[in-house]
Amino acid sequence: MTSSSAVHGTTPRDEVPYTLDEPAPKVLGFWDQSAFWANLGVSLFAFSGAYTVLAPDENGAPTLSIAAGIVAMIVGTAIGGLMLGLSAVPGARTGQPAMVLLRGLFGARLSYAPTVLNVAQLVGWGTFELIVIADAARALYDGVPRWAYVVAAGVLTTALTIRPLGSVRLLRRYVTVAVLAALVYFYVQLLREPLPDLTEGSWGGFWVGADAALAVSISWVPVAADYTRHARSVRGAFGAAAVGYSATQIVAYVLGLLALALVAGDSTKVFDPFLHVTLGAVVFAVFVLREADQSFTNVYSTAVSIQNLVPRADRRGLTVTLGAGTTALALVLNIGDYAGFLSLIGSVFVPMLGVLAADFFLGRGRTGWDVSRTAPARWSMIAAWAVGFAAYQLVNPGSVGWWAALWRDVREALGVAPPSWMSASLLSFLVAALVTLLVGRIARFRGR
Repeated sequence: MTSSSAVHGTTPRDEVPYTLDEPAPKVLGFWDQSAFWANLGVSLFAFSGAYTVLAPDENGAPTLSIAAGIVAMIVGTAIGGLMLGLSAVPGARTGQPAMVLLRGLFGARLSYAPTVLNVAQLVGWGTFELIVIADAARALYDGVPRWAYVVAAGVLTTALTIRPLGSVRLLRRYVTVAVLAALVYFYVQLLREPLPDLTEGSWGGFWVGADAALAVSISWVPVAADYTRHARSVRGAFGAAAVGYSATQIVAYVLGLLALALVAGDSTKVFDPFLHVTLGAVVFAVFVLREADQSFTNVYSTAVSIQNLVPRADRRGLTVTLGAGTTALALVLNIGDYAGFLSLIGSVFVPMLGVLAADFFLGRGRTGWDVSRTAPARWSMIAAWAVGFAAYQLVNPGSVGWWAALWRDVREALGVAPPSWMSASLLSFLVAALVTLLVGRIARFRGR
């Protein structure tokens, strides 16, 4: 039997609207959201990218000891989780997706700039996810060509985006329990292995490692409202994002660091400890299959971000096109400079969250948040964002070749020598927030 919604081409009541012209249904309860964020916190990147929280130097050698890396990861993840929770609230209050919320912050036309940046980073993340899925699947069974795994992961990802809220509920009902069981199993197995001295090494790059973990959490900030706009309550949206995500990311990263210790810090062999234990390949397959929720989230949120530019575009057509595009990219690219990628993401979106949080909770958001297509430009908010971005770069210019060299030259010209204990993420967030509040106060004074 064909439903009336299908006949008339309208969105089912319990699903995401096809365009931005339709209201978002409030159908996700606390446990739906908790399962969603908890699953996102458990990623194969937590294993393959665990070395990033060890603050590797220019030659790729870890700076921190495993023990220091674990503490840095916990601190960075906890702070990042709180920031993620903050970014979840505006979507739950307004019912608007993340990039549309930026119309109220920057103005309709000015919101296009961060939207384009977000689309670029989401396409990158979506591509990385398909690559990681294929590489992990090859580690399980290399009798299938890599391209076949990439295509299979791309098809599954695209299928999940057709009914996104149905996919979120699917995670809660079936996937979360399997993932938690797999985590417990591997903890038991890896802790039985003879671990090396986890304290061997330095604590000198602690905040660099913490920022790397925080950047992973922050990477979800520009998409959080895409899902929390469907939350039944604001409190549930905040708690599910802040706690659900942080708890599982900490668990997954500690497991990844233990595996890294067992292979003497060789990140190319980090999957080996999982595969060499009893039933390791079978249990690890749970992580490989579950990783599709990461690529699904990136592809779907790319489509929703594009709708800020083209509000009447049908999300289904967008996700199918984007799914095919990221699959094609994954066939020809490799992971490359992952740590540098994380650093750039953090430097853009941490200060933007500082501006958003200050203005939404303490500024204009208390009296009205204009998300219309005619929202006026707010250049002062762009300025606050730019100041926060510059603060981040002055502390941690990252490791992306010419870009890092440019900011080191700027730092030298200004005579700035940030201490090793300073966190680029925390500083940029606070600077951006304070500048936002300052320009808001000046604007109110001039208005009087």
